[in-house]
Amino acid sequence: MTDQIITFIMYCIPSLVVGALAFYFFRMHIENEDKKRLFLLQKENQKYALPMRLQAYERMTLFLERMTPQQLCLRIQPHDLSKQDYEKLLVATIEEEFEHNLAQQIYMSEKLWNIIRAAKMATIHIIRKTALTPEVPDAQAMVETIFKEFIDKATPSANALSHLKDEVRQFLR
Repeated sequence: MTDQIITFIMYCIPSLVVGALAFYFFRMHIENEDKKRLFLLQKENQKYALPMRLQAYERMTLFLERMTPQQLCLRIQPHDLSKQDYEKLLVATIEEEFEHNLAQQIYMSEKLWNIIRAAKMATIHIIRKTALTPEVPDAQAMVETIFKEFIDKATPSANALSHLKDEVRQFLR
């Protein structure tokens, strides 16, 4: 009786080892196939998402360039506007362009989007601060003051643009 049990166990042990090895290799094969499918799916998605993401970065680069106070003042001349009306026009232009590009945030990191928003707010603050300065009598003097302020220092847009370029470089690696 004990010989039969020992013989039974001797037959069962190799079967269990073979079964365990088969299960292990089958599981590894399934996991590898899942990883392969996921990789191919990501590759396929990236084929469509990469151009859209790069286009979003391009649009935000354009926005940041157009939003620099100097570019803004060159594009939108004060003509015969009062400094308050000119300030409202500049701020409205920035807000309108920003709203036009709101959807681009889904293609970039939250950190970069917050930096871009901060640059927009800082630029608006500079414009409003200049308009409220008593030493600035009119819109033309406002333009000159804005240009003088950024002779030696970088604009908020330049800082945001630097972060944007860094993120694109990291993304393309």
